[in-house]
Amino acid sequence: MATTNDLKNGLVLNLDGELWAVVEFQHVKPGKGGAFVRTTLKNVLSGKSVDKTFNAGTKVDTATVDKRTMQYLYADGEDYVFMDLETYDQIPVPGGTVGEAANYLLPEAEAIVATHEGVPLYVELPTSVVLEITYTEPGLQGDRSTGGNKPATVETGATVQVPLFITTGEKIKVDTRDGRYLGRA
Repeated sequence: MATTNDLKNGLVLNLDGELWAVVEFQHVKPGKGGAFVRTTLKNVLSGKSVDKTFNAGTKVDTATVDKRTMQYLYADGEDYVFMDLETYDQIPVPGGTVGEAANYLLPEAEAIVATHEGVPLYVELPTSVVLEITYTEPGLQGDRSTGGNKPATVETGATVQVPLFITTGEKIKVDTRDGRYLGRA
């Protein structure tokens, strides 16, 4: 148990049996009346965001979230299997939990897997990864770096928009948060 005075970004709360991460919070002390805390909470499992207001000093139930660095091993049907680098335990993470991160996940890549009571909540990748382009249309004569973008398929199967001068077989850096091309690797 904690009070609303202990809230901070990233803290996970257990409200009505659901897990909510604090995205943003603000302590407000109006001229009249009691102080309160205005928060933006994101549901850890569904990703839904809500705004919630608590009276100052109200007790809130915090959830214990264990974040561990794990290595991605392989895909097993709908699940992705990760190995804990300390204990060498292997845990399957459902595809829905991995979500968009699967587009940038290579075997033996390290990621942070957050669990609560043994249930995987989400997978956090590094902000950028290096991927090899497996297919892209050849650039045309006169193409320049400012001439536009074209789709390229990377080794994980994801499609990334790249500049026209990039060719098949090159390694590029991709932002895992939004799938943007960051440059050659």
